[in-house]
Amino acid sequence: MKFGTSLMTLFGFCMLGSIFFTTAWAETHHHTFIVKETPCTRLCHTKNILTVNGQFPGPTIYARKGDTVIVNVINQGKKNITLHWHGVDLLRNPWSDGPEQITQCPIQPGANFTQQMHLIYEEGTLWWHAHSDFDLATVHGPLIIYPKQGTVYPFNKPHKEFTLILGEWWNKDVNKVLEEALQSGAEVQPSDANTINGQPGDFLPCSKNNTVKVHVEQGKTYLLRLINAALSNEFFFNIANHHLTVVGTDGSYTKPYATDLVFISPGQTMDVLIKANQHQNSSTPSRYYIAARPYIGNILVSYDANITTAILEYETNYTKISAPPLLSPLPAINDSDTVAIFSGGLRSLADKNHPIDVPQTINEHMYIVASLNIISCHNNSCKGPLGGRFAASLNNVSFETPQISILSAYYYSIPGVYTTDFPDNPSHYFNFTEDSNPTNYLTKKVTKVKMLNYNTTVEIVFQGTNIGPENHPMHLHGQSFYVVGRGSGNFDKKKDPLTYNLVDPPKENTVAVPKNGWATIRFRAVNPGVWYMHCHVDRHVSWGMNTVFITKNGKSADAKMLPPPNDMPPC
Repeated sequence: MKFGTSLMTLFGFCMLGSIFFTTAWAETHHHTFIVKETPCTRLCHTKNILTVNGQFPGPTIYARKGDTVIVNVINQGKKNITLHWHGVDLLRNPWSDGPEQITQCPIQPGANFTQQMHLIYEEGTLWWHAHSDFDLATVHGPLIIYPKQGTVYPFNKPHKEFTLILGEWWNKDVNKVLEEALQSGAEVQPSDANTINGQPGDFLPCSKNNTVKVHVEQGKTYLLRLINAALSNEFFFNIANHHLTVVGTDGSYTKPYATDLVFISPGQTMDVLIKANQHQNSSTPSRYYIAARPYIGNILVSYDANITTAILEYETNYTKISAPPLLSPLPAINDSDTVAIFSGGLRSLADKNHPIDVPQTINEHMYIVASLNIISCHNNSCKGPLGGRFAASLNNVSFETPQISILSAYYYSIPGVYTTDFPDNPSHYFNFTEDSNPTNYLTKKVTKVKMLNYNTTVEIVFQGTNIGPENHPMHLHGQSFYVVGRGSGNFDKKKDPLTYNLVDPPKENTVAVPKNGWATIRFRAVNPGVWYMHCHVDRHVSWGMNTVFITKNGKSADAKMLPPPNDMPPC
């Protein structure tokens, strides 16, 4: 079986390594991930970065729905590390989920940890990444899950496929950037470039020779697997003069959605079909820019506005004229209307071969306000607003990461690590989306979690605020959810539920909550264990925009959490 072609040429490896392929008859796939420092040059600067197997981006894992993937992670780096399998439900097995101090203590230098995932529900494009500090910036890669043996795509089989990973690059050591911000209380320094498969593209210094090129043939259809692995930036994405059709998000299929561009938030993935139909003859262009530009809701703050590019290049049987690629305009960097229109058009496929199960009745209602905050400093000595320290919160609770993993504390009944009183509603209400929000919205650091009984149906209304410049891509570990509604302004509990889509809402694991609007998700808690929920803007995680759901065991044996493996990393 052929799993795509020429994928090696698409990734901007600092040191070229092997891509993992699986065979059609295999059911269990074993991989070794060696985490180590590797020299890498971008933007005329060379520095050591953390990589897996010397590759940036990291190796691709291929499997089929129903397969098992086992990864032995060996830490040959100089710092602690954890890895997370983003979008994989890991049924009953939170021990392999990866977030540092949530489900495990980190893998220390010189140590290793074997993580296992059963791909029961997922099909499409997911990804894996580091879940410690800012290591995600260079430690990430695709996780491609094909239809199970004997089944096919719900669309015509594409001629070939290619994977594009959107990311960010810092010339400085990215963890020093984090450390400096946390010490001073100031904002995190923006990235120096946005990237496609680790390369900034044609428009930035010392980058043009390594711009990623995607080769296509006239008249063929291709499957693009798009991943946003950025630490901060949401992106508008397009391919000059080419129409796109979205057919999947976050490892679930959608109804075909025709569009000229894609909007994608950190943590999200998209499966997109592209018809190569623009090179009719030798007089028409054969090269087209693939481009991504950040979306920032508030342009008054500091941000990385650089456009990153790759090139779609048609194969021809004649000598090409070296003309520059065509570039189609992208929306303005603060075009929130385009964001709302694109996001509102996604629908689950919801056919007989891909059924969905949207909870129609709800046991637990939560209204969670996602906001930036301030923590006071002695004598106003910090470099954040009003001499304080930047913070972030959910319902004005800024999460304090414990020294013992929450999963261990729960499983072994260790007291004093967390409390179970995460609030279902904000501590106080105001007009969350008006321009004159309080500038001294104070909070404090605590470790609160939310307990759920097995099989509970949950609805969360995420409310954004105008405190801060961007959306909040909220990611839930351990289960996907249905995005049943979204809108602008403050959520109206009487009117807005009437607009919910309970028939074919998109099934996702990360939802972009608009900074001046709301989004509603629903899920059924049938995966016992400890599951992280957090904003996928990494500096917001470091500031506390996160919490934990603990789903209790059910009554039957197959509704209980598995015991820990023998090689769990020690604290």
